[in-house]
Amino acid sequence: MNSDQLEGKWKQVKGKFKQKYGELTDSDLTYSEGKFDEMLGRLQEKTGKEKEELKREIASW
Repeated sequence: MNSDQLEGKWKQVKGKFKQKYGELTDSDLTYSEGKFDEMLGRLQEKTGKEKEELKREIASW
């Protein structure tokens, strides 16, 4: 799954991420177009997971 597909899917699964990782804020889960990797970096800091692991998790939902 490429970055464009992940960005599209993100709109569908961000609520699930907020439920699973309660420490995430709306600000953490928001990204500007073209800054998906930047948002993944924030998620990585908050969850302790690697970016690739987060990408796989997004793709799996």
